[in-house]
Amino acid sequence: MSPLPPLVDVLATARVVALPLATRFRGIQTREAVVFEGPEGWTEFSPFVEYGDGEAATWLAAALDFGWHPTPPPVRAHVAVNATVPAVAASAVDRVLARFDGCRTAKVKVAEAGRTLADDVARVRAVRAAMGPEGRIRVDANGGWNVDEAERAIHALAEFDLEYVEQPCAEVEELAQLRERIAYLDIPIAADESVRKATDPLRVARAGAADLLVIKAQPLGGIRAALAIVAEARLPAVVSSALDTSVGLSMGLALAAALPDLEYDCGLGTASLFTTDVVARPLRAQDGFLPLTRISPTTATLDRVEAPEDRRDWWLERLTRCYGVLAESGA
Repeated sequence: MSPLPPLVDVLATARVVALPLATRFRGIQTREAVVFEGPEGWTEFSPFVEYGDGEAATWLAAALDFGWHPTPPPVRAHVAVNATVPAVAASAVDRVLARFDGCRTAKVKVAEAGRTLADDVARVRAVRAAMGPEGRIRVDANGGWNVDEAERAIHALAEFDLEYVEQPCAEVEELAQLRERIAYLDIPIAADESVRKATDPLRVARAGAADLLVIKAQPLGGIRAALAIVAEARLPAVVSSALDTSVGLSMGLALAAALPDLEYDCGLGTASLFTTDVVARPLRAQDGFLPLTRISPTTATLDRVEAPEDRRDWWLERLTRCYGVLAESGA
C-alpha cells in the first residue's frame, strides 16, 4: 500500500462543485462533487450523499490514486460511449438522445420507483424508434426487480433486441436464478451493484450469476483495483461512470483505455446529462467517442459551479472523515 498524501495537501486545492442536471436522474436535480489537484493532475471524490463513510472512503482511495500516481499504460486512444436515458416519459426520449452526439448505443433506465412496466416498455420502444434497427439498447434496473418481476419485464422488453440487462435484481442468488430462467431469450445479464457495492466483488462471477461486469473506477477504489477485478473475474467488462464531473470521467476513461479487451461501448458520456461542468469544454461524445484525455479545470470554471458554503463545509468534513477511515485501515 502506498502511503496517503498529507490531508493538508488534499484540502489545499479542494473545490466543492454543484452541477445542475438537464433531466432529473437518480432522484436528484443537482450533482455535487469535490475536485482537487495532485501531482499527477486533477481528481475527483464524489460518492453519493446517502453512502456512509466506510463505503465513501473507497471512492476517496480512488481519487487519491488518480491524483498521486501515474495511470496504467493505455492500449487505446479513444473510447466509444453510450447515451444514457433516465426514466423519462417516452415523449422526452428524443430530447435526451439529442444530447449524445453520434452514440450508437443507449442505456435506458428502468424499474424506477413510481414508474410502471408499461412506462418502461414505452420508453425503450421510443429509444428503439429513435436509434433504428442498427442501434444497440441495454437497460439498467439498478436491482429494482425481484426474480419474477425481472423475468416478466425482460420478456416484455425482449422484442427491442436488448444488448444486455444490467443488474435486474439486487442479490447474487437472484441473478443466478434469473439467468437460468431467461436462458431461452439469449439476453446477457450484467452485474453492477453486485460488483461495486459488494464486500466480495468477485462473488457474482464465481456464482455464474452474470455474463459481464459493469465497473466504475471510484466505487472500486481506483483504476488498478478495477483492472485487477476484471482480470480475476475473467468476464467481459464495460466501464461506466457514477454521474461524475468531467474530472471523474477522465478517471473512467483512463480505466477504459487500459483494459486489455473492451467489447462494449462505455457509460462515460454522462457529462451530456449536465447543463454545465467544471470545464468550459466538458467530456461529451463526438461522433460516439471520447478521446483519452486528462481534465484540468481553471479557477474561473470552478468559481462558476461552486457549491453553497454549507454544502462546501459538508463535503470537506466528509472528505476528512473518509481520510481518517483510510488512515486507520492502513490504505
